Amino acid sequence: MTNYADIDFEEITDLTNLQPDEIKCLKVCFDLFDTAKQEFLSGDDLGEIMRAMGFRPTEEELKELLLEIDEDGSGEIEFGEFCQLCATFLVEDPDMETMKRELKDAFRIYDKEGLGYITTETLRGLIGELLAPLTEEELEGILEELDEDGSGSMDFDEFCEMMMTKQE
Repeated sequence: MTNYADIDFEEITDLTNLQPDEIKCLKVCFDLFDTAKQEFLSGDDLGEIMRAMGFRPTEEELKELLLEIDEDGSGEIEFGEFCQLCATFLVEDPDMETMKRELKDAFRIYDKEGLGYITTETLRGLIGELLAPLTEEELEGILEELDEDGSGSMDFDEFCEMMMTKQE
């Protein structure tokens, strides 16, 4: 059972903009990694911990973060410092370059012949799968909307636009 009694939620929220439920979630993670129950994590384990939580910092980012976060230079990361660290990754939207790269990888999966576009038929299968169940009319409506120029295919730019548009 995780104990939240000694956490100053207000102070952490002021420092990180994290909400109390996010802080509680991080406390559970922190406790899982703090196997020796010493109330701090070793700076040496930082990379492993961040990766286990789904973040992918480079070694360079890790060094910079540790210098920034470990204010007392102890090499130990207390819970408050851990929250600050995670907050930098939780709030950072992936930069445009990273998103474009990931979208290009996704596009390549569907552009099997490497022609630079996805056919409407491929798109029909993809959307039918992702948004099932759809009626034939709904599917047609979506495809018409996506294929703005009526070419019967979707190029990479149209694909990016589709993937980056927030659904209402």
